[in-house]
Amino acid sequence: MAKSLIVINPNSSTTVTDGIDEAITPLRSFGIPIKCLTLSEGPKGIESQMQADLTIAPMLRLAESRHDAAGYVIACFGDPGLHALRDQTDLPVVGIQEAAVMTALTLGQRFGVIAIMPSSIPRHLRAFGAMGVLDRLAGDRALGLSVADLASADKSLDAMISVGQKLRDVDRADVLIMGCAGMAHYRKRIEDATGLPVVEPCQAAAAIALGHIALGQSHRTRKNAE
Repeated sequence: MAKSLIVINPNSSTTVTDGIDEAITPLRSFGIPIKCLTLSEGPKGIESQMQADLTIAPMLRLAESRHDAAGYVIACFGDPGLHALRDQTDLPVVGIQEAAVMTALTLGQRFGVIAIMPSSIPRHLRAFGAMGVLDRLAGDRALGLSVADLASADKSLDAMISVGQKLRDVDRADVLIMGCAGMAHYRKRIEDATGLPVVEPCQAAAAIALGHIALGQSHRTRKNAE
């Protein structure tokens, strides 16, 4: 059986999963198969810490069932279950939030985040504080839209561009991070409108995970796992 990078969308929206799958298509040229899965037990959109935490147990079960896995990406910007899944497997496990920040730090000095809801921002700040990167954060601004709203360009694209421009002009960000997997298909248009590099977190995480797989790297060795 060919081993694949397994990308798990912890919400139950197949529209979001399809957007993730489209966004990471260029990375399939690396030669490692990539499979994008939807967590059917998840909410339609993850917009709170409680919703994120409730996805962890079913996500771990889904990951454990994938005997074709060469590594995993958790495709929710809150990185729910990231460390739990790393406890469960010795295969590479990458969260899109962590990967997006690390990628942004290679593209600019100060990063700005386009968040979905105001309630998302405290979760982001806790994560950035744990990563020790708050001094590189220019700003974190919310759209005030739901994950479902992101599927419609009429509802969300202008708002994302406006927030991106404020992060650039007011907060002085020189690189932007899209703060939700549901934004995946808008990256190029936001780059064109803001003139800044834009990090799409699912692309960032998949690229890192594929590198780990190709180089045989993980958070622990098989010897330690045994």
